[in-house]
Amino acid sequence: MPDYHFKATKTLDYKRPDITNGYAGQTLYVNLSDGQIETKPVDAKTKKTFIGGKGYDLWLLWNAVQPTTLWNDPENALCIAAGPLGGTPIYPGSGKSIVATLSPLTGSVIDSNVGGYFGPYLKFSGFDALEIQGKTTSEVVVFIDGINEKVQIFETSGLPDNAYELSAILTEHFAEGKPRNVSVVSTGPGAKNTLLGCLNFTWYDPKRKRARYKQAGRGGVGTVFADKGLKAIVACWKTVTADTNNPADKARLKDVAKLHSREIVELDPKQNEMAKIGTTHLVTIMNDHDLLPTHNFRYGRHDQAPNLGQEVYRRLFDPGFDGCWMGCTVACSHGIKDFVPLSGPYKGKKVFVDGPEYETIAGCGSNLGIFDPHTVAEMNFYCDAYGLDTISVGTGVAFVMECFEMGLIDTTHTGGLDLHFGNRDAALEIVHQMAAGEGFGQIVGRGVRKMKAIFAKDFGADATIMQDIGMEAKGLEFSEYMTKESLAQQGGYGLALKGPQHDEAWLIFLDMVHNFMPTFEQKAEALHWFPMFRTWFALCGLCKLPWNDIIPEDNKDTAEPAKVMKHVQWYADYFSSITGIESGPEDLINMSEGVYNFQRIFNLRMGFGRREHDGLPYRAMGPVTETEYESRAERYDKQLSEIYKFDIDEKSTAEKLAALRKHREQQYDTLKDAVYNRRGWTNDGIPTLKTAKRLGIDFDDVVELLKANGVNS
Repeated sequence: MPDYHFKATKTLDYKRPDITNGYAGQTLYVNLSDGQIETKPVDAKTKKTFIGGKGYDLWLLWNAVQPTTLWNDPENALCIAAGPLGGTPIYPGSGKSIVATLSPLTGSVIDSNVGGYFGPYLKFSGFDALEIQGKTTSEVVVFIDGINEKVQIFETSGLPDNAYELSAILTEHFAEGKPRNVSVVSTGPGAKNTLLGCLNFTWYDPKRKRARYKQAGRGGVGTVFADKGLKAIVACWKTVTADTNNPADKARLKDVAKLHSREIVELDPKQNEMAKIGTTHLVTIMNDHDLLPTHNFRYGRHDQAPNLGQEVYRRLFDPGFDGCWMGCTVACSHGIKDFVPLSGPYKGKKVFVDGPEYETIAGCGSNLGIFDPHTVAEMNFYCDAYGLDTISVGTGVAFVMECFEMGLIDTTHTGGLDLHFGNRDAALEIVHQMAAGEGFGQIVGRGVRKMKAIFAKDFGADATIMQDIGMEAKGLEFSEYMTKESLAQQGGYGLALKGPQHDEAWLIFLDMVHNFMPTFEQKAEALHWFPMFRTWFALCGLCKLPWNDIIPEDNKDTAEPAKVMKHVQWYADYFSSITGIESGPEDLINMSEGVYNFQRIFNLRMGFGRREHDGLPYRAMGPVTETEYESRAERYDKQLSEIYKFDIDEKSTAEKLAALRKHREQQYDTLKDAVYNRRGWTNDGIPTLKTAKRLGIDFDDVVELLKANGVNS
């Protein structure tokens, strides 16, 4: 056990407020530069407009930063919140936290949704949100003790960098014999040495007697955390029951919670088996529909994909309850017990791997041309231990591998590493280098957007081709779904506020498989409703999986099967029963619309948020290379002939490739027009003043900002 030390440098004793209808009514502010700790009340206007969770995060961040603030400035704030429904132990998926800050990858607002116990414990300790500003040169732990009503800042020394060891020590140190009362937020050395840092949020697993992990992965939130000098944030709380949120109508809450939980218990074994195999079932589904990213999103399927599928992980996962929040019947957070890495500091030692989930399998597996589940599990483990986002790591290394195979970079640039697709040893070595801030890994750790600039400037690589194959938008690496054949999902990624992350709009199946949205107007409507409803989960502290990953048996016969309206009504009842604010399905959309538009305006304030920032690399729209075209030649030839009326006779592949590109880029541009119109935005992608007023976000500084950008109506 390391020789570690804690020294309390600041303490705030406070009176914990009673939770009323899901709200504590105040937030917690910590400034690491001067040690200031204070509580701030939440006024009625803020509560009504921003609801909670992500909404509170955005409002706190908006008031903390300036248009000139950079991600590593002391004034950048790291904000964490749950939401009014978060912390309900009888309703599935009610343990989420939402993290928001200015991203080192995008330069603008990033938000990341994560499980674990921290968000609920923060709220029950008396705080609807946590805002951390400032920086310190020493390593500190912020301790929020809701049991003893005390917030402390500790200077620490001797604590390990490795996230698994750190969480184990802090859980034991603060638990006083009750480890389930503690949740730790931390990162690792990779967050210090890259821009891809994630945050690990723990919950204690009594069966396995260890702190388990979920990740707030996207956009470098862990890098901001490490840059501030934070070693960890720890929250401590006691027993949680259905009464802890003090719901407005407990009987109604119990009724709707019972309906949803019983349905999941009955139907999950018949549908996706989330409680046994988690999201690994998506691997073979995506592969079957040509949607599994392979070789840097070149292709959508591979014969070896079943090696990474659910039947493999069914054998690897340690059986038992795996809910990242108390009582969640989806229970999808599986792990591998007694796994033995073949590289790195844990080589030859038995470890526990939290995961992998679909995104990690696709990003660190098929997208790298690696179809070995052991390698994927090892990359998963080390990314968690080092505090690295597996999505950005996978998509970033895939870009490097394609650049290597195309001859844009070579071993003189990579430090001798042979980075062909499928080279598992080289992929793992890059992860270890990123964590240490050494070798070629230092460059990979800057992310795809910055790699493109470095490769062009320092290595003489072709900037045009890298723009086409570098799978990032707004500076954020793509999450792991192929979008070439789904215009709606191209919009779901390109128009997403923070960059190409599927949590805003996942429309591939609705568009490509079911053809529910054949017109631009129908796609635009979907790109309004789905991002709004998905945003609502982030306002309330909820997981989206219970909504549409386990569905009613008669759902296919309903008027709008994609929306799973039976569940939407249950969520409206859930919100009403907790908050006492009577709400229907449309009210949930209205709640989100105000926050969603506010975030778009926030992007504008930071120098982004216009049409030009909603672009995509062409590979997200169609084939970049002749080999890609020829892999689906029958499909593309048919589209050119029948849809675009292009005469393909005696045309070369290069000519057909150029024609297809012209049409697909035009389609995407037309889609942007339709979506902007549906959302009440200008043709440049800015919310109108009318929209801001309708949604109640026409604050003085918002109106001033819009007018300064030419929006006067």
